[in-house]
Amino acid sequence: MQALEHEIKELIISSLSLEDITPDDIDTTAPLFVEGLGLDSIDALELGLALQKRYGVSLSADSQETRRHFASVRALADFVVAQGKA
Repeated sequence: MQALEHEIKELIISSLSLEDITPDDIDTTAPLFVEGLGLDSIDALELGLALQKRYGVSLSADSQETRRHFASVRALADFVVAQGKA
């Protein structure tokens, strides 16, 4: 699971072109949006597309469930594993 979480951190950094941030700078359990990493809705769309491309997962754009999956890196990793894509 740690390897997948690290991979997702790298995907976040590369897909969102985050400069001066390393995977170690991203707390696995910290919120990705508003506080924590401070991502916004545009970032969510870009990250969702990157996750779909990389892992073949399907996300519903406006569901509460999807928001829960995007809560943290750990939540995203759990989602990818639950989809059987890791």
